[in-house]
Amino acid sequence: MGSTATDISQRIIEAVLAQKLAPGTRLGEQQLALLFDCSRTIVREALTGLAARGIVTVSARRGWYLIAPSQDEAREAFEARRVIELGLIRGQRALEKPALARLKKHLQQERAALRGDDVGARSFLLGDFHVCLAECLGNSLLADTLRDYTARTTLIAMLYQSSHDAAQSCEEHVAIVAALERGDATAAESLMAAHLASVQAGLQMETPADDPLQQLRQALTPMPQAHARRAVRDSRPTDAEVTDPPPAAYLGALL
Repeated sequence: MGSTATDISQRIIEAVLAQKLAPGTRLGEQQLALLFDCSRTIVREALTGLAARGIVTVSARRGWYLIAPSQDEAREAFEARRVIELGLIRGQRALEKPALARLKKHLQQERAALRGDDVGARSFLLGDFHVCLAECLGNSLLADTLRDYTARTTLIAMLYQSSHDAAQSCEEHVAIVAALERGDATAAESLMAAHLASVQAGLQMETPADDPLQQLRQALTPMPQAHARRAVRDSRPTDAEVTDPPPAAYLGALL
């Protein structure tokens, strides 16, 4: 039996959270239909839904693509996450035991992923922590919204070459859960705000993302050694300029 539009949407979101699909990746209808053993109509339904959620974009001539957010869109996405996540935590009482147990299990999985070699699993778990936390705080509707914003900020982190350390993220998650466990919502809110600010600060946003030559410019930047060799080569005198050096200069070179 073929996949449903929901199945396809979930798989694409999961692949984004695992950083297996890069910003701007083309999502061909025919290829996805073959991959998921379904009709192009179902694929189009899935992609239309993702477009409404701000994860993909469509061009009449070029087809469907994952978004490649601008700097302004990146800032807006992080601001939206702050509003949602800090609002969820604010005034929260101590977590119920089942919710706390679920969060601690998630943290154990994060630590295990950090010790392993599966970068995709690590990325997915670090992003999914925020969705898991929203569900444990009792708001499944905002958890769904947060999943989409987390996917967006994952694409943003890839596009702007985030330098934020995965181990640091995990430890910040641990501190947030510890504050919630002791019923200190104020501390948990402050820790979450600092965590999101730290992730955003790790983005390399000096060069505008909409520069059409950005990738080529970076790839063709001369290596320091090659640049130095060219400078030496260019400074060499031509045959017409070469004359016998005076004896003092020659002896000085030997000494």
